[in-house]
Parts: sequence; structure tokens; C-alpha cells
Amino acid sequence: MNRASRNRLTTQLLPQFPGNNLFDRVARACCRAGCLPRKELFEAWETARRTRRRLRGGRVVDLACGHGLLAQLLLLLDDSSPEALAVDLRLPASAPRLAAVLGEDWPRLAGRVRFIEADLNTVELSADDLVVSAHACGGLSDQILDRALAARARLALLPCCHDLKGADLGGLHGWLDGSLALDVLRVERLRRAGYRVHTQTIPGDITPKNRLLLAEPR
Repeated sequence: MNRASRNRLTTQLLPQFPGNNLFDRVARACCRAGCLPRKELFEAWETARRTRRRLRGGRVVDLACGHGLLAQLLLLLDDSSPEALAVDLRLPASAPRLAAVLGEDWPRLAGRVRFIEADLNTVELSADDLVVSAHACGGLSDQILDRALAARARLALLPCCHDLKGADLGGLHGWLDGSLALDVLRVERLRRAGYRVHTQTIPGDITPKNRLLLAEPR
């Protein structure tokens, strides 16, 4: 299976996920919903499980959330989080359908996931929150990092579509690819702000933009 495909998951792919583990069960729900690009399932799953190995509990705030699958996976992987906000400037029309299908299989999600169509800068954050975002494009990744820093919240960020035009690369572009230099500077900024940072990657066959940044205040 091409895990990077942007084709929608449909019921025709149900035989690809025969297991009784959590991933296969979620994948089958996504196939029944019939609205989620295949790539988003694998990105959200790989991001969520790495995030939960280090960052547990707290309200989940998924900024630039798309269908909000990442937020819901984080609740399934760690039931100690009381709720999740899934925020996007424009939510996909099919996001409620995906949430409804997941809710059929996991009734404990009921009432714990709120979808908000709004500018991410209008969402109030606190130090108890876990701020997450998978593939926030360009400068949106920096806006999310800014919001997490201002609230002293924990952060899980998978940057995307690095905007290098006019970017300050800290003189690193002679040694590093521009997008990597930008992510290195993001790490350094968090460290200077008193955060403990962990850098990981999700599998490159899902996306070449696969650098995952996990951070928490010391």
C-alpha cells in the first residue's frame, strides 16, 4: 500500500486492515467514513503514538486540524486527557462524519471533542494544554510555536511547506538544507525559552516532511 497516497480511504480498502489492534480498528473506521485521504491516517497515527510516548494528559488542542483525526487519536491513546479542541480556519465539511463514525466504535469520545472554526490566534491556551499540529504549512508552524510558548504549553509539531523566502536561517544554509536549518532554529528557540526538546521523525515513505518536534517546559 502506498501510504503517501492522497486518495480517500474507502470500504474497498477494509481488507487491508484485518487486525484487532487499535490502528487497524481506526483505519477501518476511516474507511467506513469514506472521506479521509490515506496519507492523513498514517501521518496522524505516527505523530500521535510518538507524541504520547513522551507527552501524556492535558487538554489536547489540535491547531490547523483538518479532519481532527490527530486530536481524536491522542484521546484514544491516553484517556487521561479530558477533552480535545480541533481548530481550523475552515473545517472540512466531512470532519463531522469522520468524528461520528469514530464515535460509533469508541463511545467514550462522545462530548470530549469540540470542533471550532476560527483563527488559531483566538483560541485561549493554558500551561496544562498539549498543543499539536501535523503539517501546519509554512509560517503557520511558527504561529503555533508562538502560541505554545506564550502559554508555556507542551508542543508536538510536524512542520510542513517551509517558507524560505526572506527567512532568517541563522547562517546555517551553507551547511544545511534550508528547511532543516529552519527547523534547527525552531528547536534552538524553544531551548532558549527553557523547554526540553526531543526531535524524531515519522517514516519517510508517508511524507518527506517528516521531522517531528516534541517540547515541554523544564
